[in-house]
Amino acid sequence: MSWIDIAAIDDIPLRGARVLKTAAGCVAVFRPTEDEAYALSDRCPHKGGPLSDGIVHDRKVTCPLHNWVFSLETGEAQGADEGRVDTYPVRVENGRILIDGTALTRRHAA
Repeated sequence: MSWIDIAAIDDIPLRGARVLKTAAGCVAVFRPTEDEAYALSDRCPHKGGPLSDGIVHDRKVTCPLHNWVFSLETGEAQGADEGRVDTYPVRVENGRILIDGTALTRRHAA
């Protein structure tokens, strides 16, 4: 893995998200708790809604367009909805969020 420093954890509001723009599209970086971060594709597979604008609760996000719920840990749709979004490894070190650059590169190659 090739870790890239993308932001301070405090740059993302608690239970909020920020968008990381990449050559292959946008990635939503979520902060569900004080010291956790998750990264998912920012596009809901149902109608293309921006997940970064969704409601973060527990370790899930609800799409702002049609209320589909996705696990921040796995990217899988929850409940009766079917589908998934891509996830990207992240870690928090010394108050900074790092994302796996190798995973972003694989996304670009796909």
